[in-house]
Amino acid sequence: MGINQVRAYLSRWNRDKDIIEMEASTATVREAANALGVIPARIAKSISLKTENNAIVIVTAGDMKLDNRKYKDRFGIKAKMLSPEEALEITGHAVGGVCPFALPPDVGVYLDVSMKRFRTVYPACGSGNSAIELTMDELHSYSQNKGWVDVCKPIEPEGN
Repeated sequence: MGINQVRAYLSRWNRDKDIIEMEASTATVREAANALGVIPARIAKSISLKTENNAIVIVTAGDMKLDNRKYKDRFGIKAKMLSPEEALEITGHAVGGVCPFALPPDVGVYLDVSMKRFRTVYPACGSGNSAIELTMDELHSYSQNKGWVDVCKPIEPEGN
């Protein structure tokens, strides 16, 4: 898949031309925040996880991480991230470009409530140097998600 599939996918909302492609890497939250000139929390980080039958993608604010207890309580299984090889094979996107767009129909998307504190966030668009600025309503609509969840917690500051 990748950015070309995401571009085609977002064209149904006439947002394909709004994808931002950068020279710099946006593969990590820190890199994306630096490249876009925003705080890391506004990067919509996509985490790909194994399920009993396939995988899901949880999109969360860049300053959050999975809370294993909340995840298990919500989904009934222990959180296990896909390997880079599995992420590419199952989602069609390489790590650093995994996003909630143009996914196979059997990969569910969930949005973490941690992003609701922002007017807009920046999810990746299928490559390690792309993003798009979206409102929560746009992200909700374009990701065709299965719902909002509360399965994350703040990343502890270094040194704590």
